[in-house]
Amino acid sequence: MARMDIGRFMDENFKVSDFTHLHWNGGFQDYVDMVAEDPRITRNSFQRIHDMIISFGTSNYTEYKKEITRYHFFDDPLENGKDAVYGIDVHLMKLVNFFKAASSGYGTEKRVLLLHGPVGSAKSSIARLLKKGLEHYAKTDQGRMYTFEWFDEDISDILGGTRLFPSPMHEEPLKLIPLSVRKSFLAAINKSNNSGHKVNIKGEVCPADRYIYNEYMKKYSGNWKLVLGHIRVKRLVLSEKDRIGIGTFQPKDEKNQDSTELTGDINYRKIAQYGSDSDPRAFNFDGEFNIANRGMVEFIEMLKLDVAFLYDLLGASQEQSIKPKKFAQTDIDEVILGHTNEPEYRKLQNNEFMEALRDRTVKIDVPYITRLDQEVKIYHKDFNAEKIPHVHIAPHTIEMASTWAILTRLEEPKKSDLTKLQKLKLYNGKTLPGYNEDNVKELRKESVREGLEGISPRYIQDKISNSLVKNGHVGCLNPFMVFNELEAGLKHHALISSPEQSDHFKEMLAVSRQEYEDIVKNDVQKAISVDETAIQTLCANYIDNVKAYTQKEKIRNKYSNRLEDADERFMRSIEEKIDIPESRKDDFRREIMNYIGALAIEGKQFDYKMNERLHRALELKLFEDQKDSIKLTTIISKVVDKETQEKIDVVKSRLIKNFGYCEICATDALNFVASIFAKGDSAKS
Repeated sequence: MARMDIGRFMDENFKVSDFTHLHWNGGFQDYVDMVAEDPRITRNSFQRIHDMIISFGTSNYTEYKKEITRYHFFDDPLENGKDAVYGIDVHLMKLVNFFKAASSGYGTEKRVLLLHGPVGSAKSSIARLLKKGLEHYAKTDQGRMYTFEWFDEDISDILGGTRLFPSPMHEEPLKLIPLSVRKSFLAAINKSNNSGHKVNIKGEVCPADRYIYNEYMKKYSGNWKLVLGHIRVKRLVLSEKDRIGIGTFQPKDEKNQDSTELTGDINYRKIAQYGSDSDPRAFNFDGEFNIANRGMVEFIEMLKLDVAFLYDLLGASQEQSIKPKKFAQTDIDEVILGHTNEPEYRKLQNNEFMEALRDRTVKIDVPYITRLDQEVKIYHKDFNAEKIPHVHIAPHTIEMASTWAILTRLEEPKKSDLTKLQKLKLYNGKTLPGYNEDNVKELRKESVREGLEGISPRYIQDKISNSLVKNGHVGCLNPFMVFNELEAGLKHHALISSPEQSDHFKEMLAVSRQEYEDIVKNDVQKAISVDETAIQTLCANYIDNVKAYTQKEKIRNKYSNRLEDADERFMRSIEEKIDIPESRKDDFRREIMNYIGALAIEGKQFDYKMNERLHRALELKLFEDQKDSIKLTTIISKVVDKETQEKIDVVKSRLIKNFGYCEICATDALNFVASIFAKGDSAKS
């Protein structure tokens, strides 16, 4: 192996200028000059998070006649989609609106933000995204922020026998401006401010900074300019790992956890140095609320916390202050975000002693996805050719697992003529006769708890992983392997609470299997009838007959050259393929002729692909005409003549080229479909 010159590598790849840019420091006047130039550097935590989300851009789309905004931040561009959140854009809009209202000071900044939803519904992913986004944003020029530290040329007793004392809660430097002159200062600095963001100073510095400030004021007999000489402003880079501006709190055993983990505790080793346990320099301001100042704190499974902790939350949210032991109320500026599941939230609702917390909480639902194409995106992140190059994932494998997951989450439709599977397809943007956007919107409205129960994406991910391990040696993972694993896992599923629920999940699995059977038959049928020229010829023949029928004309027989009536038998052989009854045939034919006429007025020509139902009918008709020539049912027998084998190989190559199959799953699909037709043939005989 060639020698690697690490020095040269670092010179080429690590920019010292980036490091120094993020570790800038300067005087208080330098900071005031920067504020005058860009007032946004003084934004509070809510304003910063809102601007951070918006900075990644948005796009709009319409769903059920309502405009939906997709915030690209939730695609997780920072880690290439690792924590991307799909399929719940409406709920994410509510989340962003919470931050928008809070950043404008409309009151939600005094609330605890609670993400509520079933297990595995992306609550933690949203929290991770916000923390990760804040870390990144604070490193950009657009999101830069600053704090300060105290310094003295000589070792100072005021600073506790050191030359340097960083602000323990990385406070905003402008908080050092005395209350008596703040109003005038703000009026002066905002006078020529056209940025859209007004500079505001809220609250006072923490007890340690306050103590040092007062001591220097005494030393210099109230000469504030001389006190400024001991203040060094520096760039603040948020980091969860370094516990700077981002905190995380997780419930543990009550005996081993107390409220000092939130608000800090006395440093007993320093009591001897300072002579008192009420000296703020002898206090560690390192509780989660302290270190999360200027950023955000996440409460994992928040409602599992002991009541004593929840009291701290009340003051932190409503008053935006905390009470460290032996010190006065201390101002904080941070977003308090918690997440919880359904049973814990119900417990909160039923607990009358928790009324104060309920009143200070804004709940944002984070349900399971109920749209198929969005659910599929979750699994494609982990199970794709790039991450699993040694095993081919057969077409529809991920889609069928997703179909089952969503079927378990949907409520039974109130309309008797609608199945759950049809409801799933409507939600996914498909059209069904008799249903328009308003009907689908109504379906969503009447389903109160949809997406709050059912199978978690984690279960699907685990079972696909198991299937890959068990069947990796085959070289291809197909839907049947995954179906078997999904069903087997239900016996030991910890979240199945009753035999009825288990039976329901198995029933939905049977529906998913049947759906796959129809889809794979459709793929094989398309591969057999993929001949575009043959379909166009069949379509032209059908249109000629329909035109003659609707206009009560004769049609010329291309073989005998005689004028004859429209071929009713031929037209019905196509229409029956898509279940158009005798009583509706005239409507269907007129509909097609009217559409062709409307296109002709616009100078456009009709193409069979423009009508999805007719396209499907023509494919099925062509398949019916051609399948006997291929002798599909002979595939499952050991004896296949050379001519049939050649035709089968052509179909197989089309499945591989046009539908994403590999040699293994194309053979499996053909064998499976052949067995279905063989059963059908034996049933007929």
